[in-house]
Amino acid sequence: MQIFGTTTRGETVHAIPLRAGDLTLTLLTYGARIQDLRLAGIDHGLTVGSDDLADYEGAMLYHGAIVGPVANRITTARVRLDGMMYELERNNGQAHLHSGSEGSHAQVWDVIETTAASATLSLDMPDGFAGLPGRRRVTAQFTLSAPATLTLTLTATSDGTTLMNFANHSYWNLDGSGTWQGHSLRIAADHYLPIDDAICPTGDVADVTGTGMDLRHGPVLDAQTPPLDHNFCLSDGEEPLRDVLWLTGQGGVRMVMATTLPGMQVFDGRPDHDALAIEAQHWPDAPNHTHFPQIKLPAGATYQQITRWSFAR
Repeated sequence: MQIFGTTTRGETVHAIPLRAGDLTLTLLTYGARIQDLRLAGIDHGLTVGSDDLADYEGAMLYHGAIVGPVANRITTARVRLDGMMYELERNNGQAHLHSGSEGSHAQVWDVIETTAASATLSLDMPDGFAGLPGRRRVTAQFTLSAPATLTLTLTATSDGTTLMNFANHSYWNLDGSGTWQGHSLRIAADHYLPIDDAICPTGDVADVTGTGMDLRHGPVLDAQTPPLDHNFCLSDGEEPLRDVLWLTGQGGVRMVMATTLPGMQVFDGRPDHDALAIEAQHWPDAPNHTHFPQIKLPAGATYQQITRWSFAR
């Protein structure tokens, strides 16, 4: 573990290198984020990162980070919980995005334990953090295993009933090029959530059949691919860990993503087209749509999600 930089608040940020099998990973304590992930025999990183902390406090604020406690958008930045209305920060037009400007992505996490192939980080969130009730603690365990697998286990508790929906927000480009065009993307989802002009779910759950959102057969992405900033509905609730997404670069590098969660948000990064943000999570804006899988965490209960990335070439 070594010093990576100092935040504008004067906090020290560390870099944590991990290695196992064919993978090497560098984590940052700022946002518990994936800064760099490399596969043996490939001369470029598989995620978009930076060596400058200022980038992560600026335009790359979500790159590789764990966003939460509520990832994605909350329409009109208002939620009702146990009869109380909570007004949240409007940091994306009229919406609340990724728990506001000071969410978990913008915090320096504590290092609990490290080994050559794993690291466990935690973050304590006081009552009122991100506008929501409960004193909360979240723990992120990153583990590498041979031949080339990264597993992220997120666990959280709260002493008060609250909302919980964390996500890793890495941007992927398996070719190390300036564009995701030429990648093939397959998602095991029969439905998706249509969005309005503010990129918030309309409340409809639409069949992908006959639409540009039908990625069940792994089409190659190009400039004619419809803009992507949508949740793909994997299930109606949490499931045992299962493979749900397959991404292949033009150079033959392959990624298989598995998760226990019911949704997969895919954002194509337009207009830059440089990488794909692929975020396993619950469906966005769930508190405002009672027919969506819900993200309410009762006091004293334990939240857990597992996401796994496996690579080959």
